[in-house]
Amino acid sequence: MTNKVVVLGSLNVDTTLHIAQMPKPGETISAQSKTNSAGGKGANQAVAAARSNAVTSFIGQVGNDSAGKFMVKALEDDGINTDHIKVDHENGTGSAVILLDEQGQNSIMVYGGANQAMKPDMVADCEDLIKHADILISEFETPQQVTYEAFKMAKHYGVTTILNPAPASTIIDGLLEVTDLIVPNETESATLTGIEVTDTASMDKNADKFTKMGIKNLIITVGDRGAYYHTPNDSGFVPAFKVHAKDTTAAGDTFIGALSSQLKKDLSNIEEALVYAQRASSITVQRLGALPSIPTAKEIADQSK
Repeated sequence: MTNKVVVLGSLNVDTTLHIAQMPKPGETISAQSKTNSAGGKGANQAVAAARSNAVTSFIGQVGNDSAGKFMVKALEDDGINTDHIKVDHENGTGSAVILLDEQGQNSIMVYGGANQAMKPDMVADCEDLIKHADILISEFETPQQVTYEAFKMAKHYGVTTILNPAPASTIIDGLLEVTDLIVPNETESATLTGIEVTDTASMDKNADKFTKMGIKNLIITVGDRGAYYHTPNDSGFVPAFKVHAKDTTAAGDTFIGALSSQLKKDLSNIEEALVYAQRASSITVQRLGALPSIPTAKEIADQSK
């Protein structure tokens, strides 16, 4: 089975500043080193899907600048179809500054740029692409209204939709009704439901709240602990693989991209796909950077031996 995955999302050039520890308010510190790499939640998820052998296409927008050309080439280098990436002549390509400390924890500041300037009418040009997809993924680094239009189209054609509500915010009316699976982390889930995630019982309560909000299928990722899942038929917890994390950047995105490469459209193999996704993200956190850290299907398979 080879999934056809379409990602509607963000394209950012990441600048990572490597520091000993996070600065306190008002404190000036020195960075030990600086690296630049291709990133953005959308790009990370698409590359993760492509490296796990999904046939992957991207819907997005870059600025008319060198950073935009750099981002498009980065996706093409992984065999991703970039025909539906538009060029915005008014806004620059998205960017992010990442503070990464010696414990592998990060803080991220994002400039939306061309990502946030995407318009819902762009989706009409993508109908043929969405129509033939198995899975459509989107997150919140691009406007929700664009995602809503794309998800409505996807549901019309029986395409499975996955929403990664990150960074967490209020969700526009109607979007959850056309979402098949929502994948927040524990902080995002608590933001959206108002119920703090501390244990399995609280995750069950989050699932009940999401069901009332109109979404039946849920995965909550809880970092190095693992991932909780809930569907109308089943629920459970898949523990994470224990590794020493160097950099958690793109771990959640790797998880979602890798998951989409394995997941059946009816979600019937969700637990098996979750184990694969956990293994993929456990490799990502042992490496530095966003796109450079995302593993291939062979690396994930080798890890399972």
